[in-house]
Amino acid sequence: MDRLFETRKRELVLECVVEEGLFAQSLARLDEFMKPFTSQLPRLKQRHYATTVVSGLCSDLQSKNAESIAYHFGMDRRPIQHFIGISEWEDQPFRKELARQIAEQLGEHNGVLVFDPSAFPKSGKQSVGVARQWCGRLGKVDNCQVGVFLGYVSGRGHALVDGDLYLPEEWTKDKSRMQKACVPKHKQKYRNRHVMCLELLAEHGQSLPHQWITGDDELGRPIEFRRELQRRGEQYLLAVPCNTKFVDLETEQPDEPETDRKKSQRAVRVDQWAAAQPDAAWQRIDVRDGEKGPLVVELLKRRIETGHRSTAGVAIETLVVIRYRDRDEGIAKQDFYMSNASITTSHGEFGRVSKAAHRVEECFDRGKGEAGMADYEVRNWVGWQHHQTLSLMASWFLNVETRRAEKKDPGNDVQSGALQHRFDHSRDLQMRFTPRRQPPHQSAAGEKSTGQTLSLATT
Repeated sequence: MDRLFETRKRELVLECVVEEGLFAQSLARLDEFMKPFTSQLPRLKQRHYATTVVSGLCSDLQSKNAESIAYHFGMDRRPIQHFIGISEWEDQPFRKELARQIAEQLGEHNGVLVFDPSAFPKSGKQSVGVARQWCGRLGKVDNCQVGVFLGYVSGRGHALVDGDLYLPEEWTKDKSRMQKACVPKHKQKYRNRHVMCLELLAEHGQSLPHQWITGDDELGRPIEFRRELQRRGEQYLLAVPCNTKFVDLETEQPDEPETDRKKSQRAVRVDQWAAAQPDAAWQRIDVRDGEKGPLVVELLKRRIETGHRSTAGVAIETLVVIRYRDRDEGIAKQDFYMSNASITTSHGEFGRVSKAAHRVEECFDRGKGEAGMADYEVRNWVGWQHHQTLSLMASWFLNVETRRAEKKDPGNDVQSGALQHRFDHSRDLQMRFTPRRQPPHQSAAGEKSTGQTLSLATT
């Protein structure tokens, strides 16, 4: 055993050896990486500032705001702060280029679009969009800003594509406050998070190959949102709250035809229904590799009817319930989903799609932990959007470098070696690339089409 341990230890040490000049090659690739983005900026100084900021966001700086990045590179802070905070450069072409690259490098026909809000704790009342609202990062209602983001997940990898800042009604009703925060006129009308998701879908849905759309129970709760996705020809698997009611179509039906009112009286809560199902009804599936071994869950699906008390109308959907067991074989957690996919869809496919949201959480971890996504010190709309755009680009560069190191995308450069905490003294900049395990690929069929953004009533 000791001999095997020493052998393995030597192998691990060798894997940690950084080849001479390896990090300089990464910096050179960063310069090349930035060219498709910075070529859209008219001024040479703006191109230099954009590359400098993204380099700083990829670095090991403890705080990755404009001032810290400027001082790190021995620059005056004011030009960098101006570039991020108030400079009039359009960042939408940057995001379109980012989406194009993600589609090119990660795109698969059975990809998953994931909509997920993410909160940024913020004190004070002046920062655009700040209000007392649910902050997932703190696990409570608190002062924060909330962005609604679009992520992409496939067998090749996962990345954040785009995002927008949510403005609560207390902001949209105060026009002077909106103008002071430099919110553009076309963004000053209140939009709930479902409308924002539909706008992101209209912007990128056709360019990102996908078969599924998924999101948390805030998105899945309104029947109107699910019906709108159905109208657009999208296939969804959306989480719903535990108190969601439905009518089970696979139970014994009454001999006489029922009215919608009578059917609604037979409706049951999804958590109560799931608790009453026998163990034989559940199927165990291995959805992905976890940190402590394969993640095995139990899944149940059922053909149901929903919407008996909704103006959206009655529709047939597929209920999917996934439960997790702890080491003592007790049920630790249950997740409930509604889908417009056929009931013949395999348990494994439902399991694969349900885990896509977990992959996007990894993207947020990287964005906030490694790419300075939450380290901004701006108050207005322009500054928030600019910082998020540059952070999304930094996260994508780290994604590209990680896959290169895993030999999934070696390109024309020399082979990478060890990844973590590489240092190049010539540039006085340390960058982090954290390899992440990828989900096993499972095939599915189908191409998706999207429509144009339509209004959706506030839920």
